[in-house]
Amino acid sequence: MAADPLSHKFAALADPTRRAILARLALGETTVTDLAKPFKMSGPAISKHLKVLETAGLIARGREAQWRPCRIEVNALREVDDWLEEYRRMWEARLDRLEDYLHELQATENKRGRKK
Repeated sequence: MAADPLSHKFAALADPTRRAILARLALGETTVTDLAKPFKMSGPAISKHLKVLETAGLIARGREAQWRPCRIEVNALREVDDWLEEYRRMWEARLDRLEDYLHELQATENKRGRKK
């Protein structure tokens, strides 16, 4: 059974090399050769990372004569961000409720301390 697109994106983002490649591509389109320079790995290994990113829909690769440009897909991480936003809102609401509860406890403690 094939994984859903969000799972492909998270799997691609799980690797630090692929995250570094995306960080570089966020600066603009570049060649596979330039992408490979900072990494101590073979060309085929970089190509495998790029294939994972491409399959996940995070990057696009082109062919222009001898030049093999790679670019990040605009909105590529929107689905990931939308998924994370749901949990961000949930945790912010929970933390806000916890903060309110702690303020209530402190107020109760302060009242008890004044009565003595």
